[in-house]
Amino acid sequence: MMSPPYFDKYKNIAFSRDKDGVLLMRFHTDGGPIVFTGQTHQDLLGVLEEIALDRQNKALVLTGTGDSFMNQIDGPSLGEIFKPLVWEKQRFEGARVLQRFLDLPIPMVGVANGPAIIHSEYLLLSDIHVASERATYGDYPHPAFGITGGDGVHVVWEEVAGTARAKWLLWTGETIDAQTALQWGVVNEVVPHDRAVNRGIEIAKVLAAKPPLYRTLQKQTLNMNLRRRIVADVPFGMALEGLTAADLAYQGK
Repeated sequence: MMSPPYFDKYKNIAFSRDKDGVLLMRFHTDGGPIVFTGQTHQDLLGVLEEIALDRQNKALVLTGTGDSFMNQIDGPSLGEIFKPLVWEKQRFEGARVLQRFLDLPIPMVGVANGPAIIHSEYLLLSDIHVASERATYGDYPHPAFGITGGDGVHVVWEEVAGTARAKWLLWTGETIDAQTALQWGVVNEVVPHDRAVNRGIEIAKVLAAKPPLYRTLQKQTLNMNLRRRIVADVPFGMALEGLTAADLAYQGK
């Protein structure tokens, strides 16, 4: 069976799909661990829409490449985010991407195949979350750049881990290891590093075998509250984030 055109369409996303309808989606840069860019941010909107419209997809496994989920970012590629019009593009994309993860009509299994210190919220939006024993979690770019973490990381971490833990993680810029994430209820399983992706696929195969309408409606049922929080709070959080970006530019003059 031929692969759909979107499998080869996006620079930083690799796809494969097995006979059971399990779609494996990997972030990458030139076949290695991803360096997240403004183009990746923009492309995710189209990626998630095409996944949702492809009825051959019955479950999704989201992971990284090599030994990291996401731990590098090309800040300048995001553009002049201190300018309102440029930031509005980022704000629109950021809010919609999180919504589209939750709006997928199929279950998603997130696999942290290593450090997830950039956009860790993508993994936390999974319906089931597996971590390699080498995985770590945190929020690197916002504390490092001095920009408020309002792009959804604040909402998702608070909902999944609780307010006090989210505040500690996002204020300090510290990281937690996989076992701590398990204790916090952030992940469902911690497995040996070389088993992580295969374990995610195993779980996804079980979910893919569920009746189609059950898969879709169970996805909606179990994500109602998280989706409400994202729709209500992420646009405002990103507005505040944009203010800190503008202030940094002003202070640098």
